[in-house]
Amino acid sequence: MKYKNLFSKGRISNLILKNRVIMLPMSVGIADKDGNPTDETISYYKERARGGVGLIILGALKVNDKHGTIEAHQLSIAHDENIYAFKKLVDVVHQYDVKVFAQLAHPGRQTFSILNGERSLVAPSAIPCVVCRQETRALTVDEIEEIIQDFVEGAARLKNSGMDGVELHAAHGYLINQFLSPYTNKRTDEYGGCFENRMKFIAEIIQGIRDKCGKNYPISVRLSSDEFLKDFGIKEEGITLKEGVKISKYLENIGVDAINVSSGVYATTNTIIEPISYEQGWRKHLSKAVKRAVNIPVIGANIIRKPSFAESLLEEDVVDFVALGRGLIAESEWVNKAKEHREKEIRPCISCLNCIESVLKERPMECAVNAVAGKELIFKDIKKDGKGRTVVIIGAGPAGMEAAKVLAMRGFKPVIFEKENRAGGQLQLANKPPKKEKITWLIEYMLEEMNRLGATLRLSTKATIEEIRELNPYAVFIATGSKPLIPAIEGINGKNVHIVPKVLKGQVKLEGKKVVVIGSGMTGLETAEFLAEQGNQVMIIEMLNKIGKGIYTPNRMDILRKLNKYRVQMLPSYQLEKIIDKKMIVRNLIKDELIEREVDHVVLSLGVKPENKMVEEIKKNFDNVKVIGDANKIGRVGEAIKAGFMEGYNL
Repeated sequence: MKYKNLFSKGRISNLILKNRVIMLPMSVGIADKDGNPTDETISYYKERARGGVGLIILGALKVNDKHGTIEAHQLSIAHDENIYAFKKLVDVVHQYDVKVFAQLAHPGRQTFSILNGERSLVAPSAIPCVVCRQETRALTVDEIEEIIQDFVEGAARLKNSGMDGVELHAAHGYLINQFLSPYTNKRTDEYGGCFENRMKFIAEIIQGIRDKCGKNYPISVRLSSDEFLKDFGIKEEGITLKEGVKISKYLENIGVDAINVSSGVYATTNTIIEPISYEQGWRKHLSKAVKRAVNIPVIGANIIRKPSFAESLLEEDVVDFVALGRGLIAESEWVNKAKEHREKEIRPCISCLNCIESVLKERPMECAVNAVAGKELIFKDIKKDGKGRTVVIIGAGPAGMEAAKVLAMRGFKPVIFEKENRAGGQLQLANKPPKKEKITWLIEYMLEEMNRLGATLRLSTKATIEEIRELNPYAVFIATGSKPLIPAIEGINGKNVHIVPKVLKGQVKLEGKKVVVIGSGMTGLETAEFLAEQGNQVMIIEMLNKIGKGIYTPNRMDILRKLNKYRVQMLPSYQLEKIIDKKMIVRNLIKDELIEREVDHVVLSLGVKPENKMVEEIKKNFDNVKVIGDANKIGRVGEAIKAGFMEGYNL
C-alpha cells in the first residue's frame, strides 16, 4: 500500500515534522528518584526515534512535588536540576531527525496521598475521585496561582533543555480537566461556574507560558473531548463532545498550536486505555468533530494498530496527525516497517493493558508481546553465535514461538514440534471469544517471523525421543503449555460437563441451553460471553467473594459490562458440590447452605496446571533442556513470551 499521507511532512506552529506519526505520551516508570530520565529511559525513546516517528511526546511530567505526583518513578520537571537530564534525552532523539515535546501534568484528585507525602489531595472542588477514593480538598485561589506558576516554570525548564514544544495534560480527569469540566468543578468564584470561568485556569497557564517562552514556542493541549459519563451510568453533567468542540475552539482562539484529542476520566477509564474488545477507530468521531471546528492541527489517538488504518484516517481528513501509544511500545519500528512495506513484520499490540498495569503496580513498564520494551539498554545486542546448531522446541504456543524467533535471530536452527494442526497453543483459545481478533494478529505475526527467519514448524507432529535424537540438537526447549484443572467432585465426569478448551474449539457446541460456568477468572468470564453470544442462558459460579477478583480493573470492567448486556447471572461466594444429571448442588458460602439448580451443561474454568509429563524423559535423554512458559510456571501471555525470549536470548 502507498502511504502518501502518512509519510508527508506536517507542521505544528513553526515546527516541521518529517511525517504524520506522533508517539503519544505514556509513562514508562523508569525515571530516577528525582524524576530524571535515566539511561534506560533515554534508550527506550532512542529506539522509538530510530524507528521513524515524526514527534515523540513524553508523558506525564510532574510540575511540583507537593501534591503533583501521579505515580511512582514519574518523570519530573519541577526543579532546575531536571533540565540537564532532559537535554541528554532531547539530544539523542534529535539525532534521528525527530522532534520531542514533553507533557506537563498535575493529577489533582486522581492520585493517592501515599505518593504525595500522605497529604490530602487537591482539586477545584472538595469531591473525591470515585476510583481513587482519597480525601480531597478544594484549592484556594493562592494555591491555584502557585500551580499555574508551576506549569509555567516547568515549560520554561523544558525549553531550556532543548525541548521542541510542550503539551498541557488537560485530559483523562487530571487537574486541568477537573477545572474544565462541570462534573468536577463546582466552584463559585472566578475559576468556576460559567464556561469562561472554567477555562480561566488553563488560559492563565497558556498565557504564562507565552510570556515566559515566547509566542512561537509550540503548545499542544491534550483534551478529553468527551468524558463519556452517561455511557458509564454517571448522571452528572460533564464534558460531552459538543462541549469538547467548544473548548477546542476556545483554545485555538487563545493561541494553542495543536489539539491532541482523547477522551474519558478515571471513572470512565475504558475510554482512555481501551481493553482488547475496543476496535480501531471507535472514537474517530471525536477528532473528526474537533477538526471540523478548528484550523489548527488535530492529533488523534484511535487505537491505531495497522498502517493502512492510520493512512485511512488521514485520507478521510479525520486528523492531521495519527497518534500511537501502546502500538509503539509493542513495536518500536512500526513507522519504518510501514514505510518499507514490511507490515507483516509489525509486532501487534493486543490491547491487554499489561504496560499500564505494570507501571501502576510501581514496576518498570512491561509489554506482553515485546519483552525488550523498556529494557533496550539491557538487550541492545543479540548475540549472533548460533552457528547453525539445531534447537528442538516442543510446543508452538507463545513461549515456544518466541524462543524460536530469538534463536533464529541468533543463528540457531529452531525446529518446533506441535502436536496440534495449527500453532498458537493457548492463544488459539484466547482468540475465540467475541472481539478477540487482536490475538489472531499476534499468532499471524509470530508465524510470519518464524517463517521469515527460517525456523522449521512441524504441525500435527508429536515429539518423540527418537525423532528428537535424529536431529542431534544442541538444546531442547519444552513449551508444552498447560491443561485444565479438574477437581474431584461427584458427577464431574458426566456427559454434560465440559472443559473450556472443548467449548472454545467447537468440539462441544451449545446453543439455547442453560449453562453454568464454574470459575470467574478471565478465561471463565470470556467463555461465558462466548456461550451467551451463542444464545445460551448463562450463569457463573465463583467461590471467591467477587466475580473476576484479581483481574486488572479496566479489563474486568469491560467484560462485566458485556456480560450484563447478555444478562448473565453471576453468583460469587458459591461453591460447586456435586452434579447429578441435569441438576447441580452448590453451597452458599456465606449462609453455609446447599442450593439445587437445574442446568443443561456445566463448563469448568477452574484454572490450569503445567503440562510437563515429558520433562523427566527429555532430561534423561538430553543434557541441555529448558522448560518454558506454562509448562514451567502458569502465567499470562506476557509471561510466556518473556520466558521464551529470555531462554532464547541466554542459551
